[in-house]
Amino acid sequence: MHIVSLIARPDTLDSALVLALCNGLGGGDIVWLSPGEAAEFPVAVAPQNLDDLRASVADRADLNLLPAAGRRKKMLLADMDSTMIQQECIDELADEAGVGARVKDITARAMNGELDFEGALTERVGLLRGLPEAVIDTVLADRITLMPGGPALLATMKQGGAYAALVSGGFTAFTARVADLVGFDENRANRLLVENGHLTGEVARPILGRAAKVQALEEITARLGITPTDVIAVGDGANDLDMLTRAGMGVALHAKPSVQAQCGLRINRGDLSALLYLQGYARSEFV
Repeated sequence: MHIVSLIARPDTLDSALVLALCNGLGGGDIVWLSPGEAAEFPVAVAPQNLDDLRASVADRADLNLLPAAGRRKKMLLADMDSTMIQQECIDELADEAGVGARVKDITARAMNGELDFEGALTERVGLLRGLPEAVIDTVLADRITLMPGGPALLATMKQGGAYAALVSGGFTAFTARVADLVGFDENRANRLLVENGHLTGEVARPILGRAAKVQALEEITARLGITPTDVIAVGDGANDLDMLTRAGMGVALHAKPSVQAQCGLRINRGDLSALLYLQGYARSEFV
């Protein structure tokens, strides 16, 4: 048994569209997790034309196919930049350093998988050399905003006993603050090196990148006595792909095209609360 999930922006999910899809796929009873926003129905057989169905409704809703069993996960593993927050921290620091356009181009190419992550990070951090460390606090206060739905996602999952880990290819100076704000149990990221109150243009080794995110998944699940199947992971960049494909649910959130192409679950119209709908939570259950 499978679940067909439809998620849209609030008050935009058309009941006629949901009914038509359900009837066309021979689905069971429709369940509205949030009227006008999220609905789902069971199907006995996975549709063979899933990609075509997705494309046909993409301008109105995110369509995903899920296994009916084991949907509510025991752990959340999340990327930070452009996932739990709406910005890329290194791009914001680069703006302050006067090299914003150059760094943003490198970031975009790295997140789309066009550049080696470690090399791209090293190059971008090098452009920040000499930036006062105090600028980090300025960026946190003035430029960083949480992704909508994040606090509800964590509070709801944690009320159900889930563990939450923030694992970023960004920097500890940002993950520590975001983890504290949103309620993560732990955070892992790269550390910017500082000397005499200024960034040196280097990052501490080893660099936390694509492989380190999988390592975090394996280490934390082993410590908790659960398996990767018990994890819902979310990210947007190429360095998240291995983590997303290893987790029981790997969600590409507003992700780069190359990432979406390789990830089974995709959210483009909803926010982080969509991860609760994918797990079968109704809006009335949100904390």
